Amino acid sequence: MRHLRLAALSPFAAALLLGACSTAESPVAPAAPQPTAMHAQLLQDVRILAADDMQGRDTGAPGGAMARAYIIGRLEALGVAAPPMGREQPWEMQGRTREGPKTFNGVNVLGVIPGTRVTDKYIVVTAHYDHVGVSDGQIYNGADDNASGVATMLALAADLKRQAPEHSVLIVALDGEERGLLGARHFVEAPPVPLSSISMNLNFDMTARAETDGKLWVTGTYQHPTFRPLLESIPANGAVALAFGKDTPEDTGNDNWVNSSDHAAFHRAQVPFLYLGVNYHPDYHRPSDDFETITPSVFISATELSIASFRALDRGLDR
Repeated sequence: MRHLRLAALSPFAAALLLGACSTAESPVAPAAPQPTAMHAQLLQDVRILAADDMQGRDTGAPGGAMARAYIIGRLEALGVAAPPMGREQPWEMQGRTREGPKTFNGVNVLGVIPGTRVTDKYIVVTAHYDHVGVSDGQIYNGADDNASGVATMLALAADLKRQAPEHSVLIVALDGEERGLLGARHFVEAPPVPLSSISMNLNFDMTARAETDGKLWVTGTYQHPTFRPLLESIPANGAVALAFGKDTPEDTGNDNWVNSSDHAAFHRAQVPFLYLGVNYHPDYHRPSDDFETITPSVFISATELSIASFRALDRGLDR
């Protein structure tokens, strides 16, 4: 939320991807990525997490537990180890509802991938898996918010298992974002590694629907200007390009995203952060935020840009 549906191509994913390639390649824009098994898995992850049987993935609800079990299964299938504290980080905190404050019991999901160059420093990659659940009999599936960010994070984890990162990496699927950044707040209060060993937080929230303006926004380089030169040379991917902003004093209201998602908890704990996400769209926080609204080629491009951004940061930090 921003506050104010495998390894082999399935027929369904193949059809989507073929359609994506036929529409994305044009003489005025870079060619979209060619379909791969990773792309099929990316779409499969969103389709499953945003299915009706997940019931909107509300914190503490059966659908949230189903989503968590799916993410754990995906991490284990990828061979992403659990940190010493364990795969799950449960918490109990007071959060917000339309009716007022309520105590929520949530669970963050953790994975660790050792680095090769800076083994004692961590990049914490986050994406919240919860959404707002069911309201007035309607399921809010949250395909973009934030099944997409979780799928992007899992795609990055798969890439890091193919080619190890330079920094050690914590992969963290956070719970309770929609209820007040609860899982992120607990993570920084009881981190599995000392906060002083965290080089940065890279947060993915809403990475699918960049067709609104053709941009995957990078928020946080105003606060951390040394990050921007590491990312500025990354070229557009298909119809999607990185854009920097929504983080200055001149960006006000809904145009300032510094405190809009889980990265805010890291920022308040004085941990450097960057946030990658797309702009608002008409399905934001509506029952219509479904898998079918995602344009596969656009989502694939944004995810590949997200992975390229991680790699550039990983190479450039702590030199």
